[in-house]
Order: sequence, then C-alpha cells, then structure tokens
Amino acid sequence: MEFTLVIAVVVIALVFDYTNGFHDAANAIATSVSTRALTPRVALAMAAVMNFLGAFLGTEVAETIGEGIISAPSGQHGLVVVIAALIGAITWNLITWRLGLPSSSSHALIGGLVGAGIASGSVVLWSGILDKVVIPMVLSPAVGFLGAFVLMLAILWLFRRSNPGKVTRGFRLAQSLSAAAVALGHGLQDAQKTMGVIFLALLTTGHVNESDGIPLWVKLSAATAISLGTYSGGWRIMRTLGRRIIHLDPARGFASEAVAATVLYVMAIGLHAPVSTTHTITSAVMGAGATKRLSAVRWGVARGIVVAWIVTIPAAGLVAAACYGLAHLILE
Repeated sequence: MEFTLVIAVVVIALVFDYTNGFHDAANAIATSVSTRALTPRVALAMAAVMNFLGAFLGTEVAETIGEGIISAPSGQHGLVVVIAALIGAITWNLITWRLGLPSSSSHALIGGLVGAGIASGSVVLWSGILDKVVIPMVLSPAVGFLGAFVLMLAILWLFRRSNPGKVTRGFRLAQSLSAAAVALGHGLQDAQKTMGVIFLALLTTGHVNESDGIPLWVKLSAATAISLGTYSGGWRIMRTLGRRIIHLDPARGFASEAVAATVLYVMAIGLHAPVSTTHTITSAVMGAGATKRLSAVRWGVARGIVVAWIVTIPAAGLVAAACYGLAHLILE
C-alpha cells in the first residue's frame, strides 16, 4: 500500500506541475505577446524550453518546500498528508484558471501543505514559513512594482530624444530576451516546488536521506511536466495579464519582464525563497504601466487579482484539510 501511495504522490505532483505550467504560462509571455514582440506559439515554445532549463539551475527552493514548511509524519500517514496538499493546490489552480485570475500556484501549494499539516496534526514550521514565505510574499511584489517603475522612468529619460519608431523596434527585440529570462526564472522557481513535494514524500518513506539531495529522475520529470504544461498555454490568464491590467508598449513590457526576472533569481538563489512568479510579474506590469499615468492602470482588475492573492493560501489550505479528512477515512 505504501509503495502505491508513493507512486500516487509522484503522479499527482506531476499533474500539479503540469497545471502550474499552463496556469503560469502567461507570466513569461503575456507582455511580449500583447506588444507583438512574439507570436503566441513562438512565445509558448520559448517559454516551455526555458522552463525546462530553469528547473536545473538549483535546488534551494525545492529544499525549502521539502523540509521548511511542514515536518510530515513518516510512512503511509505522511504520504496521505502530501496527497491532500497537492489536491488542494490543484483544485485552487483550476478554479483561478477558470476565472482567468493570475493567482499563485506557489502559494496554493504552500497553503495546501499547511492546511493538510494542520488537519493531520503534523508539525508546521511557522518560523520557516514567516522567513521563506510571508516576508518574500510581501517583498517580491513591492520590489517588482517599484523596480519596474524606476527602470521605466530611466528608459523614458534615456530615450527622450530618440526616434520613437526605432525605440519601439529595439525594445520588441529586447523583449525576446527579457521574456526568456522570466521563463527561465519561472522554471527555477516553480519546477523546484514540485521537486520539493516529491522529495518530501520520498523522505517520509525513507527512500532518500536529507543528505542525498534531489534525485535526477525527480528533476527530469518535474522539468518535463512544467514545460509541457507551459506549451499547452493559459490563454484566459494571458488576456488578464497582457491586456486587462494595462495596454503595454514594448519598452514597458521589457522593463516589467527585466525586473521580474531579476527578483525571481535573487529570491531563489540568494534567499532560497519560493516566491510567486505571478505576483512578481503582475506587480512589475502595474509599476511599468503607472509611469504613463496612474489612471492608465485598471486598478479594478488589479484589485480582483490582489483579492485572489490574499485568499489563495487559506483557500487551498481548506481544500487540502478537507481532502486529508476524507483520505484519512478511506486509506488509513
């Protein structure tokens, strides 16, 4: 039974990884598609490849997810906790995808782990959650907004006497690089979260030791699942992020992508923090857009997105807790 549950965890984790890919595909490419820097299919193919490559840039975020959120019980009981957490995260991903809201798959997963952990009586590592989740959750969008705002002001000043047509063409080309950088950062952040969940399941059953690190097959499977999900698209969310918040020009698209990518790399490699790609790029889009004028940003749409951000962790946690209760009755 335990081996069957391990297989179930791996399969469900990869399903979550796939939904993460199509849910968050818009993060990397919405601005480039909306400014016509890239065609949708070319952008998706590029994002899929960069997501795959980004998954191999490190394991710091995976280790935070696997060891820094909850201390799951060993054996079959621990596997049930992980399965419930994953189902809670997948459910919230599908709900927000259906509504076209760019919520955070990362925080859905963290909420699922916390909810299932509380319901099961597992040890929830609140100090780690504060340091690695709550503080970065607030910090990354704030830095994204302010960074994109400042960078865009600098671009406007530097190119104030340049030919507008040449500047637009130049930033369209530059957006190909900045969109690729965001996709690479998305792979670095989000594929590792699935690796961390699988690693947690393997730890609870004694298949690996903490000192062993993430097995290669876990890295390959997580990277493949998120890249396939990315290529399948996420058009509902892409419309929200690319057009409904603000109509971006190539320069503002580049500014938002460049800042978002930088934040993702610093948080993952420097701070080992599993931050939300969605929160970061959306805030950067709003920051770059606000340099036109504050009224150019559709704050009503932005407000709906912020509400989705706030409720993601508790909503996914409640679903996970309910799933744990049901699974506990059936499987244990």
